[in-house]
Order: sequence, then structure tokens, then C-alpha cells
Amino acid sequence: MAYRSGGPKVLVIVLAGGEGKRLLPLTADRAKPAVPFGGIYRLIDFALSNVVNSGYLKIVVLTQYKSHSLDRHVTKTWRMSTMLGNYVAPIPAQQRVDKSWYQGSADAIFQSLNTITDERPDIVVVVGADHVYRMDFSQMVDQHVESGAGVTVAAIRQPIAMADQFGVIEVEADDHTKISAFLEKPTDPQGLPDSPDEILASMGNYVFDADVLQDAVTRDSQLEDSTHDMGGDIVPALVKDGSAYTYDFKKNVIPGGTDRDQGYWRDVGTLDSYYDAHMDLISIHPVFNLYNYDWPLFTSYGPYPPAKFVHGANGRFGEALSSMVSPGVIISGARVNHSVVSPDVRVHSYSEVDDSVLLDGVDIGRNCRVKRAIIDKNVRLPENTSVGIDPEQDRARGFTVTESGITVIGKGTVIEP
Repeated sequence: MAYRSGGPKVLVIVLAGGEGKRLLPLTADRAKPAVPFGGIYRLIDFALSNVVNSGYLKIVVLTQYKSHSLDRHVTKTWRMSTMLGNYVAPIPAQQRVDKSWYQGSADAIFQSLNTITDERPDIVVVVGADHVYRMDFSQMVDQHVESGAGVTVAAIRQPIAMADQFGVIEVEADDHTKISAFLEKPTDPQGLPDSPDEILASMGNYVFDADVLQDAVTRDSQLEDSTHDMGGDIVPALVKDGSAYTYDFKKNVIPGGTDRDQGYWRDVGTLDSYYDAHMDLISIHPVFNLYNYDWPLFTSYGPYPPAKFVHGANGRFGEALSSMVSPGVIISGARVNHSVVSPDVRVHSYSEVDDSVLLDGVDIGRNCRVKRAIIDKNVRLPENTSVGIDPEQDRARGFTVTESGITVIGKGTVIEP
């Protein structure tokens, strides 16, 4: 638990067991929180960086589906000082209670209650592992303690037209921090008292009094009609008890933040949103700024040398414009534009890559054309291959094409010349 001066003892639980079916084929071989993002990161790095920067240094990560690469990343990257008793510990589903795996996010915590009883914290911060954002959780914890809430739910303002995509929080008319109702993807929600065109959407981040969380998930485990979900079951039950409050993410202030990126939060639950979040990174004045060193994003990307750009004559120019290029990349006589390029990628002569996301180890052969594509790890494009130019041709080759026309090639896909 992090010991803040004069503050409560805090344990963090990161829910990282998601399958991420809507991100297929990127999740065909890995859990959603392990999906690479932004060149050198994994999605889970954003949640872990936030809680660590907030001063909370005892963290358990609950995993389940296809967790090998996630466990490996967490154990190799997120090492705390054992002298100070801090840790980030991945915990797989253990069947501690019975022979079933996790039946939902609340059940995952119920089956892992030993992590709470062993540490005896005052406060438990529960966060998701697959969103892109910056947040100082200590500000949310401070409000939680001051309000006397049993649970505080982090919420972000969204247009009322998007209400059917979120769990929606309604607040009391005389107390805009107290939750009066929690509605799952409603079609006719009420707007906020101070902004009728907006709703408060749950971010999937919670602060609990430890005893309240233990009691809530234990009671829920005994309900046969429960889906054992934090947002679907636990929060509504605590709303009925009158002990549920909300924290407006809009007022969370991050050191080094700007007016442009304050309040940025992306749920990268679909291929299109995953792609759009990458495009947010590479504008001249990025909507989400990775270059804020006052609130760093931590990760590990291996022993790669600096990126290299070679050839500058005879029609071959190795260049990257409006792009993020990771260590270990070699752009050899090729042009990359408005793209995110991950470590150990090779782009060979006379090829062009536009508006794309290339994950680790991708090899783009000569005379290739790649446009509006996501290419997963270790895919090799033979010479003269086009991707993202003809959607029908891409579908015929077995590639995924999203509703907005993004072509996605899964990890290790073999493409015939």
C-alpha cells in the first residue's frame, strides 16, 4: 500500500482479464490489456503508470484470458523496490473458492479477496487495464475520503447521443456528486443538471472503502441472478444503499497537462477506436501528449538501437513525416507518413506507408503500398504487396476490414507473394 503523508493505506487492483473480442484479430493471441499501443507501450502501461504516479505502489493485476504475454510484460517491466515492500503482482485465476474461473469483474475480486485481507488496506482502488488516459487517482481518493462514500465511481462527460455505449450515472439534483441511478447503456437518459446535452459515463475506475468492497462482492457472490460485474451489479447495489458517489474526471489536473489534453480518455475497445487513438498521438499538437515528462508513462521495449533512416538519392529517400518512429526501426529508401511505427520494423526501398499502425517486427518489402492499416507483430509483406488500397481484395485474402475501412492483419500472418 502506498503511504501518503497523513493519508489512508491504499491497495490497487487492476482488472486485466478481458478477452477483447471486438479487437480481434489483435486479441487472437493475447489478452486485451497486453495489446501494444503507441509504438513502445502495452495498454496496461497506462493504468499502471497512472496509479504509480499517483503514489500507490502496492498493486495486484488480476488476469485470466491468454495472459502469458501480459504476465511476461508485467513481471519484466513493473518491478518495485522490495526493500520498501512495494510490488506489482500479476495474479491468474486460481479457483480459490470453487472450480470455476472468473465469472465477471466482481467475481474476480471475490475470488481474490485474500489480496485484501493479507494487506489490510483502508482504501482499495479498482481500475481497468485497457484505456488510454492520464489520471491522478490521489485526487479521487481525497474526494472519496472527504465525502464519506462507500464507493466513488470515476466518470467522464460524454455527449448524450452516446449514452447507449456506456454505463450512465445519474446524480442527485441537490448533490451532483451523489449517484441516484446507474443505468447500463440507456436509450433515454437524462442530461446533467448543469449540462443537459451531456451525460456522465462510467470510466470503469472505482475507489472503495476496503470493508465496503469486501462485503459487496461477498454478498454478490451469493446471488444466482447476478452477472457478477462491477458496473452492472456492485455499483447499482451500493447506489440503493445510498453510499455511491461520483468523481468528475473533468476536474482531474495532471502535472504538465495542457488545456488540449486535459480530460482525455479513450476506450480502445474496437479496432476503429484503437486506430483513432493512435491518430490522436501524431498530430502536431497531439490530443493526447506522450511527451509530458511530469507525468511519465513507463514501459520497457527491449535492447533496441536508435531508429535509422537510410538512402537519400536515385529516387530512394528514407523518411518519416508526421509520424512516431520507435527504436530499432530501419526505414530504408521508403516513405512513412502519418503513422505509428513500433520497434524492430523494417520498411524497404520504394515502399510507402500512410495513415497506418505497424506493430513490432513488421517487415515491409520493396515497392509495397500500405494505407489505413493496422499490421500486427512479425507480419512480412512480400515485394509489390498492397494493403488498405482495395478493401475487397483485402477481405478476399482473409484480412479484417472495419466499418470505417481500416484493414487489419493479425499477428504472424503469412502473406503469399
